[in-house]
Amino acid sequence: TMNMYLFVYDLMQFCGHSWIFTNMIIRFMTFGKDSLADTFHSIGFVMRLCQLLSVLEILHILIGIDKSRLLPRFLQITERIIVLFVVINSQEEVQGKYVVCVLFFLWNLLDVVRYTYNMLARMGIYYLPLTWLNFSLCIPLYPLSVLAKGFAICVSLPYFESFGTYSIKLPFPFTFSIYFPYVLKMYLLVLFAGMCFIIRNLFSERMAHLGTGNIKNKRS
Repeated sequence: TMNMYLFVYDLMQFCGHSWIFTNMIIRFMTFGKDSLADTFHSIGFVMRLCQLLSVLEILHILIGIDKSRLLPRFLQITERIIVLFVVINSQEEVQGKYVVCVLFFLWNLLDVVRYTYNMLARMGIYYLPLTWLNFSLCIPLYPLSVLAKGFAICVSLPYFESFGTYSIKLPFPFTFSIYFPYVLKMYLLVLFAGMCFIIRNLFSERMAHLGTGNIKNKRS
């Protein structure tokens, strides 16, 4: 029953990310560069829905139906949630930047491959080229997505400074305030520190699934 539930979950995510990925490609082939500035308004709702749904993956690990490591997955999901909902969604001026299109493209390319692999794995089906792609593609693309996240945060800083979004001045008796651009700058350090940890985890997962012994077993 749990395996069927996970298959349905992966299928829903695959459909959502496939729709986004296909929509982005068709729009770019039709409208060219003009489509880039309108990416968020065209697919933002489905993107937000898919990312909210991904929070369930943390629950799956906590209750033991998914054997993935908790901390790397938690960091990857929270990175996306923060950048998408806190940085991009809250600043309309950032939504039209090209970096949003680049970020969405990288996220959905990775997720289409990952959820395709997961769906087949639930049924005990392992294709070596897909397995290789799933555990290899993320190694160069994940750092690129982190750079895009960092760039999106840097682009958003002037707007957070101008509009004062999320900046809070605490009432008496407190004598300090929370200036949100400083919070984002500190988060940049956390983002790149977490990237080093996650990349190391990606390499260990690749070795575990694509080691010589595992490849022989899957071929047999």
